Amino acid sequence: MTWTGGIWGRGLGLAALLSLAACGITGVDDGMATSPAPPTRPDVVEVPFQVPVDLVPSDASRALAVHYRRVENDLLARGLLRTDGGGPDTTFTDTILARNFVRIALFDEFVATDQGLEARPTISRLRRWEQPVRFTIDYGATIPDAQRTKDSADIRTYVSRLARVTGHPMSVTDTNPNFHVLMLNEDDRLGYGDRLRALVPGIDDRSVRAFLDVPRDTLCLVLAFSRDGSSDYDQAVAVIRGEHPDLMRLACIHEELAQGLGLANDSPRARPSIFNDDEEFGLLTTHDELLLQMLYDDRLQTGMSAAEAAPIARVIASELMNSGPS
Repeated sequence: MTWTGGIWGRGLGLAALLSLAACGITGVDDGMATSPAPPTRPDVVEVPFQVPVDLVPSDASRALAVHYRRVENDLLARGLLRTDGGGPDTTFTDTILARNFVRIALFDEFVATDQGLEARPTISRLRRWEQPVRFTIDYGATIPDAQRTKDSADIRTYVSRLARVTGHPMSVTDTNPNFHVLMLNEDDRLGYGDRLRALVPGIDDRSVRAFLDVPRDTLCLVLAFSRDGSSDYDQAVAVIRGEHPDLMRLACIHEELAQGLGLANDSPRARPSIFNDDEEFGLLTTHDELLLQMLYDDRLQTGMSAAEAAPIARVIASELMNSGPS
C-alpha cells in the first residue's frame, strides 16, 4: 500500500512580517489588507505571556508565544481576523461562488520538495472523504489543562457544524480515528516524527520533514492522504501551534479542518473567505459553508477533473444562492 498526500497550511503574509519587524508589536501597512475593514474593530490588548505554574516551556516556545501574541494584535489592529462571517460589504454572486469553488477545491496550495514546502498552486482533482470522518485530538505534553479544555470544546462544536453543513458523517472520537488534530508546542512538535509515522504508516519522508521543519510564519498545516493514488481521503493530520493565542488557534482549527475535508487551496479573489491569504477573515464564513455544501453534493464525484466539475458546480452554486446556506 502506498499513500499520496497533500499539504496545506495557514501562513502569514509578507506584509505582516515586515510590519512586525519594523515596529515590534503593531503597525500600519496599507498593503496588508486588500479589502475594506469591517465597520467595527475589536479592542487590541497586549496580554503578556504567562508560564503556567505546572509547566516550564522552553525559551524557544515562550518566545514563539510572545511573537504570535504580537502577530494577533497586529492583525486585529488592521481590522483583520474577522469573525462575523461576512456582511453587506462582502456580497458575492453564484458565478463568483462557482469560480471560487473550482479554484479552492480543484487546486493544491503547496507541494512538498526536498527543501520543504513550496507555495505552488497546482491543478488537481476533486478530493474528499467517502468514509465517515473520525476526528481525535492529541495534545502535546506541554499544553496546559485549561487550554485543552477550551480547544476540545471548540473542536467538538466546529465538527458538529461541519457535519451539518456537508451532510457527511463526522464525529470526535478515540475509536479508530482517521483525522488527528495535534495541538503541539514547539517542544512537543520537534520530537513528534516517530509518533507521526505511527499515525500514518507508510508516510513519506518529505511529509515528515514538512511537519517537523515548519517555518515560524507557517501558523498551522494539515496533511491529508489517499490510498494508492485515489482521490478518496483515508487519513489526515492537522498540526496547530499551541503557542498561539486563543483567536489564532481557533482560526487554525477552522481553516485546517475544512482544508482537510477537501478545500485544499487558497485564492486571493475569494471573499468573504478563510481560504484567502490576506487574513481578513479568521473563522469560517457563510461563503465557505456554501463551498463545503458544494464539495459534498452527490452530483459531484470524487476524482472529477476541473473541466468535469466546473459546469456542475455552476448549477449547484446557482441553487444554493437562491436558497442560502443550510
